[in-house]
Amino acid sequence: MRIDFHIHVKLSKKTEFSIEHFDSMLNEAAAAGLDAITLTEHFNTHRFEGVYGTLDQLFPCNNHYYDRNGFKIFTGMEVDVAEGGHTLVSGPKDKLLEIRELLTPHTSPGQFIGLDQLFELCEPRGMMVIAGHPFRTNAPLEHVDRRLLSRFDALDLNGKDLHEIGIQENIAKVLTLGSELGVPVIAGSDAHQMFQVGCVYNEFPGDYETIAELKEAIRSGSYKRHISPHLDLQVRAANTVKKLLKAKVEVV
Repeated sequence: MRIDFHIHVKLSKKTEFSIEHFDSMLNEAAAAGLDAITLTEHFNTHRFEGVYGTLDQLFPCNNHYYDRNGFKIFTGMEVDVAEGGHTLVSGPKDKLLEIRELLTPHTSPGQFIGLDQLFELCEPRGMMVIAGHPFRTNAPLEHVDRRLLSRFDALDLNGKDLHEIGIQENIAKVLTLGSELGVPVIAGSDAHQMFQVGCVYNEFPGDYETIAELKEAIRSGSYKRHISPHLDLQVRAANTVKKLLKAKVEVV
């Protein structure tokens, strides 16, 4: 299985969910050789409920993933926390939406949930919690107490940060932190636009039906991270196109 653990299906938080945009993202993922993604749309995106509501109407779902003609879309979301960083939460859809409902009072800056509280919501529900782009300047997590960081199931080797920080520098930072914490490192493109899809992904030897199975495979180290030789060009192209499209379609 080839999977991207950090991918968005909306151009930005302010835009409407577009099936045409969604299809462009998933078609590009399949063309890049991926078999699956984890859908990690922002939990406080405009009309979050409309994303999963629309997918419910279009694709069969077994409560772990949507089946798009054999391509798996595991259910998840990206959550802002009070410490200033972002977390990627994924797992059974019913538990995911339950957590999202509990986060309703915490969707704005100054009201974001604390990381320890988020773990208390996620761990009993069997969710996978990944530290998103831990070294990003405007949303870091690497400064958080190590006892909290060690509770993550994985750290995000982020496609956007590989471009902006530098591939070798970012790899060294994330792998070093993961080694210090005893936490695995997985790759996520952080794509919002089709050109960024496939810039990084993870390759597993088997096929998996649940996030619980993927968590175990990550924990065992039975996967390889892949970085596209064209990553810098892909991210630059995606950023340029995203800016042009956002100027046309964002909700005022």
